[in-house]
Amino acid sequence: MGDPKFSRRTYETPKHPWEQARMDEERKLLQKYGLKNKRELWKAQSTLRTIRRQARTLQARLRAKEPQAEKETRWLLERLLREGLLTTTTPTLDDVLALSVESVIERRLQWLVYVKGLAPTPVASRQLIVHGHIAVGSHRVTRPGYRVRRDEEPQISYAPFSPLFDESHPLRVALRERSEGTSPIAIVSEAGGGSEGGSP
Repeated sequence: MGDPKFSRRTYETPKHPWEQARMDEERKLLQKYGLKNKRELWKAQSTLRTIRRQARTLQARLRAKEPQAEKETRWLLERLLREGLLTTTTPTLDDVLALSVESVIERRLQWLVYVKGLAPTPVASRQLIVHGHIAVGSHRVTRPGYRVRRDEEPQISYAPFSPLFDESHPLRVALRERSEGTSPIAIVSEAGGGSEGGSP
């Protein structure tokens, strides 16, 4: 169980930390998705590694014709569908093994806020979340790395008590103009100002 004062690390670091090709790929992903540091990427990689390990184990057990393996396969596929990692209506374990680390990162609240057009960039999206301007349903969420379930995705919006909830807020006006193509200027994020504090 371990000492409750010191939580166990939830991700694995690379075995060879100075591989140039891997470092270049990590840098591209950090820039594309606006991640704060490589730890967030490593967490996504560890999550994917765990899912793929489960799928490979279940494939072997299915070949051995274990009855319990069929139930566990169905449970795994249903869970990944709920989490939004699988999109096909009739997924298989091969679909699970085809998942990439980008599939996991794109379920982060930070990325979905950007995709829904609530923020001009992934970095701005992170700042809005940390400063309490984003809600999922009726709950404010301040963790950019929160993994959004499929049923929660339509509920992402500005928090009711945030200044951004007002449609006439300058940031929302600028976002609408940019989406309509009338304003090519990049938008500076954040309504409350200040820099992000603390780690996610």
